Amino acid sequence: MLKMIIFILVLTGSYVLLMLALVMGWKKIPEFRTENAPGVTNFSIVVPYRNEAKNLPLLLQSFLQLDYPNNNFEILLINDASEDNSENICFEFLKEHPKLHVILLDNFKVSNSPKKAAITLGVKNALFDHIITTDADCLVPKLWLQAFDQMLRKTEAQLIAGPVAPFQYLSEKGHANSGHRQRPESWETYRKKRRLKYFHAFQEMDFLSLQLAGAGGFGLGNAFMCNGANLCYNRSAFYKVSGYSENNDISSGDDVFLLQKFVEKKLKVAYLKTQDAIVLTKPQPDLTSLIAQRIRWASKTPAYKSSFAKVTGLIVLIMNLIIAVGFILAFLQLISFQPIMMAFLFKFLADLLLLYKSAQFFGRKEVLRNYFWSSLMYPFFSTSAALMSMFKKVEWKGRVSRR
Repeated sequence: MLKMIIFILVLTGSYVLLMLALVMGWKKIPEFRTENAPGVTNFSIVVPYRNEAKNLPLLLQSFLQLDYPNNNFEILLINDASEDNSENICFEFLKEHPKLHVILLDNFKVSNSPKKAAITLGVKNALFDHIITTDADCLVPKLWLQAFDQMLRKTEAQLIAGPVAPFQYLSEKGHANSGHRQRPESWETYRKKRRLKYFHAFQEMDFLSLQLAGAGGFGLGNAFMCNGANLCYNRSAFYKVSGYSENNDISSGDDVFLLQKFVEKKLKVAYLKTQDAIVLTKPQPDLTSLIAQRIRWASKTPAYKSSFAKVTGLIVLIMNLIIAVGFILAFLQLISFQPIMMAFLFKFLADLLLLYKSAQFFGRKEVLRNYFWSSLMYPFFSTSAALMSMFKKVEWKGRVSRR
């Protein structure tokens, strides 16, 4: 029992120090202020898509609102074997907006990672040297390209990661909910809406914590995680690190593996810390989809080359595992509650600090009202997804692939 208590104390201390370090890394990144100046950098926006007919109209509409000269960017839409109306939506967008430089491509390459193949095809056909990627279920802000343009000129970084946050639930008509309480049609309808609200809050807090953790790595000089929904890099540097070679057999990780390759080759990377560049992404619609997403994310961890990423992942996994299993064993009266409750308390406070800083930046502090119950559920959710990633095949948009 004494050895177990010592192990839990050491693990908890390591976890708390890690979270504090990531918060300090975040604070080290200066907040970037976008100036009202004409854009200079030319961008090739690469968007792979598969079965995104419901989401593409919102993304394409956000492209129309970009405050950037049309001649200084192009949009490459890469169809990854869509089985819905996605391709027609892109074709109609091309016809309706002839002043925009839009390129439609089809990804015919069969691989275990079709998204990487689609992005590679986009990079190959890009007209400009600076590639900027996003996903089909996203919305880009008005000053998106302006912020990256100015950051590139200021830092001369070869890769810049930008912030991503889930946007609020959209109705079927595509309009954001007003937030005003409406009379439900029935008690069952009301209960479903409440469950959906709590589910989105849980998912949002998980996402925001990952955002700050990834950004904190940049601030510490150990960048290890980013999001491909908001990522910019130099095309020649992409080829210099051999693109996605060595990782093509892993279904996900087009963003993380590329970042870690840039760091390994000692190419300059940076994080764009500004609200002007926040890309909004659609949350997962249900728990099954969320777990499948987290399994995809967790499945790539063993292939990380970054020692910092591996240590971080291991500490987080074991910490959540100890708390989840510890609560069960304590409930069964097989071990004492005290060391588990002490570990949970310190983890609770460390996570709250990290999450508060993230919610503050993204303007979502109200979501912290759901933090207490989410912190009780998260160790079980995180541990389950990590363990399932070791045995379960990865599923994405109707495809099943190897890890």
